[in-house]
Amino acid sequence: MFEQLGLIGCGLMGGSFALALKRAGLVKRVVGYSKSPSTTDRARQLGVIDVEAPSALLAVAGADIVLLAVPVSATEATLKAIKHLVTPQMLVMDVGSTKADVVQAAERALRDKVGSFVPAHPITGREVSGVEHAEAELYSGRQVILTPTERTLTAQLQRAQDIWTALGCRVTSMSPEAHDNAFAAVSHLPHLLSFALVHDLAQRENREEFFRFAASGFRDFTRIAASHPEMWRD
Repeated sequence: MFEQLGLIGCGLMGGSFALALKRAGLVKRVVGYSKSPSTTDRARQLGVIDVEAPSALLAVAGADIVLLAVPVSATEATLKAIKHLVTPQMLVMDVGSTKADVVQAAERALRDKVGSFVPAHPITGREVSGVEHAEAELYSGRQVILTPTERTLTAQLQRAQDIWTALGCRVTSMSPEAHDNAFAAVSHLPHLLSFALVHDLAQRENREEFFRFAASGFRDFTRIAASHPEMWRD
């Protein structure tokens, strides 16, 4: 049981994590922060978080577990913002879909405190974004990849494994480099192709005619193009 989750990024992934912890009875209190105050306010209204924080630093004050659910490009700045409150007893995780750059960002930002950080990539999501779509079941039955380094504290790695397992996930560990090589092929390239196809068709003058003839194969391939572009850009 965790006393407090400091949630940075109250969208689909972060919100679903908070709801999953609450449903499993694994956390007493959730304090959340998002770059957009309206998102944080909406998360509180929906019961995803219990308390709104005006900054990332205040979101983690008093927390014993922290989740970064932010674009990969925001990882370093976010970790720098909370560095002074990170302790060896605090578990800090992310949910980014690339890992080598996240590990490097964490090492630069946290320096001697990087042992508390356990890089994580839950293999789940939806083609829609936003806290309104958060659901406690999002992680259940899914795979989570952890990419610890030689500096990761053994105790925090074990806590990360335990919490994801408690949420119904299958947990695998691998190196950041091996992770990125694998997911560039099976996840990132398909998203890139889907985004590119939809963007190309949307620019054409006769796009309505093209879309009128589109059948199930087109819909299946382009469904993921509705995903949040900033998250996948990184």
